[in-house]
Amino acid sequence: MRKVAILGIGQTKVDEQWDKSLREIGGEAAFLAMQDAGVDKVDALYVGNMLSSMVSGQNQLGTFFSDWIGLWKQEAVKIEAACGSGGAAFRSGLMAVASGEVESALVVGVEKMTDKAGRDVTSALATAADSDYEVEQGVSFVGINALIMRRYMHEFGWKHEDFAPFSINAHANAMHNPYARLHEKVSVDKFERSAMIATPINLLDASPVGDGAAAAIIVPADKVLRQPKIVVAASAAATDTISVHSRKDPLFLNASYLSSRQAYTMAGVTQDDIDVFELHDAFSIMAALSLEATGFAERGQGVRLGLENQIGIQGKIPVCTRGGLKARGHPVGATGMYQIVEVAQQLRHECGTTQVDGATIGMAQNIGGSGATILTHILRREN
Repeated sequence: MRKVAILGIGQTKVDEQWDKSLREIGGEAAFLAMQDAGVDKVDALYVGNMLSSMVSGQNQLGTFFSDWIGLWKQEAVKIEAACGSGGAAFRSGLMAVASGEVESALVVGVEKMTDKAGRDVTSALATAADSDYEVEQGVSFVGINALIMRRYMHEFGWKHEDFAPFSINAHANAMHNPYARLHEKVSVDKFERSAMIATPINLLDASPVGDGAAAAIIVPADKVLRQPKIVVAASAAATDTISVHSRKDPLFLNASYLSSRQAYTMAGVTQDDIDVFELHDAFSIMAALSLEATGFAERGQGVRLGLENQIGIQGKIPVCTRGGLKARGHPVGATGMYQIVEVAQQLRHECGTTQVDGATIGMAQNIGGSGATILTHILRREN
């Protein structure tokens, strides 16, 4: 398999983009990535998206976007893995280039979520859960995560306010990201007084939806002349049961553990070598569980990293350095590609105030469902 590198990146602001269509949002990110890469065509297009058929009434996004961008005749497909669609699309493009099947691939993660009423989007998001044994019983996606969080607090003795540092850190970092949806600082008091959604998850525990797209162009590493070169050091994917209640341990993200261990081995690193980690903080409980499954904290101790200020830019493991899902926003099918773009920005040392000093190795982990599909990518800076 050939070594693959990221040649160009692009992203749009996450927001309620009433004045832009699905094709315009995705196309904007694609054109920005092509401009950054200095190319006007690629051999294949992979689009990560979850909700287009339910929210925008549009499927066949591969051809939909290749037509808009002007990439006629090339392979173009849509990849769906719930909220892990962006990461899954990136892995598909990576495997195509690494195998030698194509010489260049454009990967776009895109989602337009705000054109439908909130209840309709909530119902659409619930399709990532088990329709027979979870959704049919009336539990929403946030409700499933609330049950996990409540059990975690009971099992390990944490209070709700102990999760506040995850939200505080994400919002503080988003203040310096022009592409983030929420530019608003959070305090412990504000976190605790936030409106409740599904006990114990409140508004500041949960990531906001939005419209947005992020993209990257990947090619064989030996074709990249620009410095620094951002190489894809590892790509791994794993799955768990789609329903939480079917798992041996509902408080452990086994797919995160498996995919991160595979990625560490492939990249020849350990968690101690990771300089920056863009984790999937759709809910604050998922941030804690991700830190534990990837080896940065012991079982039940992921919350402690936040309380001890170890997740900030100067901490042991900087996370959500551009705001994460919590403050950058979570346009679900695009999130995995925002994470890839943000890690690439860190390794290119382009993050300004939220730049992690000397970052050379970064990890992105994208979760589909309540831990059912998890993709882990490790990027490395090579001068």
